[in-house]
Order: sequence, then structure tokens, then C-alpha cells
Amino acid sequence: MTSRPLKIFFSGIGGSGVSAIASFMADKGHAISGSDRAFDKDPNHPVCRILKSGGVSITPQDGTGIDNSLDLTVFSTAVEHDQPEYKKAKSLKIPINTRPEYLAEIISDFKAIAVAGTSGKSTTSGMLAFLMQRLGLNPNFIGGGRVKQFKTETNPGNSITGDSDFLVIEACESDGTIVNYRPEYSIISNLELDHHFVDKTSEMFERLAANTSGKVIVNADDKNLGKIKIKNPVTFSIDSQSDYMASGVIYNPLGTDFSLHGIRFSLPLPGKYNLYNAVSCLAILAEIGSPLKDIANALHEFKGLERRFDIHLNNGKKLVIDDYAHNPHKISALMQTAKNLKENICYIFQPHGFAPTRMMKAEYIAAFSKNLRDSDYLILLPIYYAGGTTSKDISSHDLAEGIKANGKSVEVSGRKDILERLERWDNYIVLGARDETLSDFAKKIALKL
Repeated sequence: MTSRPLKIFFSGIGGSGVSAIASFMADKGHAISGSDRAFDKDPNHPVCRILKSGGVSITPQDGTGIDNSLDLTVFSTAVEHDQPEYKKAKSLKIPINTRPEYLAEIISDFKAIAVAGTSGKSTTSGMLAFLMQRLGLNPNFIGGGRVKQFKTETNPGNSITGDSDFLVIEACESDGTIVNYRPEYSIISNLELDHHFVDKTSEMFERLAANTSGKVIVNADDKNLGKIKIKNPVTFSIDSQSDYMASGVIYNPLGTDFSLHGIRFSLPLPGKYNLYNAVSCLAILAEIGSPLKDIANALHEFKGLERRFDIHLNNGKKLVIDDYAHNPHKISALMQTAKNLKENICYIFQPHGFAPTRMMKAEYIAAFSKNLRDSDYLILLPIYYAGGTTSKDISSHDLAEGIKANGKSVEVSGRKDILERLERWDNYIVLGARDETLSDFAKKIALKL
């Protein structure tokens, strides 16, 4: 990265990945501006407010923010090439990068730790950055989810700047550019169907491992990961033998206690999936020289990420949780954890995107059919559509029909209708990705209950 301050414009700055890089670069002393269609619709958007407080200037997404004074433009992969900003940057011959291309460029200046996997990347990368900060390692961090303890008036919580060479990044495989990252260390936590079919994601993870100059930390319990070629991996696990195997595990309703190499740990997040996230962090920290007893003193303080098992109400009688779970693997993990909490749960799920819903239709039906108990209920919201060109040849009704055919209680409904008949259930879990308003919806349910 250049030592002189740059003028950079970010198009689609409201997205979790783009806002993280924009905040990070602003904190590093660069002049940052940007736009987002969500901010055009809602100028009081919480992310817009925080970015402005952090010194980022926000313009409408109409091309007016692009001029010859810019050194660089960075576009979210969700911004189409026929948008005015893209056309203007091209006509003025200002360098254009996509978000992942620019992230790959930033990584090259640091001792990067890439956190990959089809589930748990945001929590794992956030937890790792938090622990490194508590251990005095002064890391830099560019993530996807918002870490509650990093969030301030001027920081959305998805990045931090430190004075060390370490940079923790969430390495997402969704757009395929993960193969361009050349980190010093990598964590690969799991491999399931998500943005791509498993064999395609396998190839990407194999490339990431080959591009990693130091150690690759791999989940030894994951059968799909067991099939990919990784030279001398450092392994972690819960169920099978590995270099870092959790033992003496006690799953509590809202946390987990366990031992690793004779040291006792308390994790304030529930579920086996969060235990995997934590053990992978412990493995990499131990490999870079942090004593496990020091990590144990910090782990119990971690408060997690926004929209990751976010409890909005828990008064003994009624419970409202909001979660980002959106692929079949994440949904199953969440529902298995929720079974320890309450007998009767009404799940409200909003599928995101027509193409992902079409690709994972059978797996969605299987996940809900397997995990819904007779005492549970499922309400599907209409598919979330963020814009762009796609074939709308699937709906939430298609999922509902498949789940109903397996003997489970399910319906398709809208938010307004749900809010008018909340007395039917005491316990609600709202799940789905990409749509910031789901969190507000969960808050409304909690308030009305």
C-alpha cells in the first residue's frame, strides 16, 4: 500500500464487505467517499450514519461522486456495469477495482491470516481479531460481520486498524476471487453447499491452501475437507483425533465449556458450530506463539457478532433471536442449538436471492424437514431480492410445498401479517442473510411481545 494518502471512491459502500474496507482505509488516513442505493432510499441508514461520523463522505449513486481527483474506484460486485458511476469511472479512465481485487491488493502488504469456510467465517475472523487485540498483538482486521465490541460511533464494527503487520481477513469464496489471496496463514473451517457446488469450492480451498506461505489450519472432523489436498495441515476437531482437539465439552443453553491441551475454556456462544469457530482460533493463536492460558483469560469476554445468535428478548417466558443463518448447513446448526433452549419455536426464514434458492431448494427442504419438531412452526417470508438481472422462477411457496409434504408445519406470509398475530407463539427465531431490515423486524417482534 502506498504511503501517500489516496482518494478512493467505493460504490456499494453499504455492503458488509465494502464498508469494512472503506472504514479500514479511512482509519489508515486515506480520503474516502462512496455511495449506496440503500442510502439513497434511506439517508438515515445506520451504516451511512456511522461511515459519515468516521469521516467518509457519502454521495448519491448517480455518478456525481466520480471525478478526476480520484486515485481509484472500488466497486461492490453487486453494482452492475451499466450503472452511471461505473460508466463515468471508465470514461474518465480512473482505475477500477472490484472489492475482492482490492482486498487482495491490501493483503499483499500484511502478514495476512485468511479465514475461509462455507460457514462461520464472520464469527471466526471477528473472534480471532478480538482475541489478538486482547493478547496485545495489535492486529488489523477486515471482516464481513460486525463484532459487537469493535462497534463505535465511527466504526460499523467490521474492521479495526492496529500497528502490527497482522491482518485478519474474512476470505469469502462466493465470487471465486479467494484464489487470488496469498496469506501467511489460513483457516479452512468447513466445506458444504453454499454459493457453489462442493467440488467447485473444494478447488478454490485447495488453491488458497497452496497460496498460503505458512500454516493452514483445517477442521479434521469435516469429511469434505478430508478429500482436498493440503500439504502438512495443522488440524483441529471436536470428534476425531487432531493437533487441537476439544475435550470435556459441556454445551450450555447460551455458552460452551471445554478443555484444550489441559486448559479449561469458557465460550460465551452456544452450539457445536461456535465451538468449532473457537477451537480454530485457539489453534492458530497457539501456532503463532500465544500461550493457551492467556487465550483462556480473554475468550470468555467475547460478545459475538451482530445478527449471529443475537438475543433481542429472553425473559424466561419469551425469547426472540435474530441470526444470519441462510444456507442449509448454517440453518441446521442453528436449529440443533435452539432445541436446547425451548420446546416450541416459531422460525421465520427469508431466503435470499432467486439463484441461491433455486440451487439449494432440495437442501433447504431437507434441512427444515429434518430439524423442525412437531412443536415447532416455520413461516417463510418472500425471497429477498437485492436487484440485478435474474430469473424469478422460484418462490418461497415452492419451499413450503416440499416441507409440508414431509409432514411439517409451514406457511408463507408477510411481515405485517406476522406482527398482527404474535400471540400464537412465545419463542421466535428470525433468520436470513443480506437484508439489514431483518434485525429491525426481530426488534419489533421483541418489543411487541
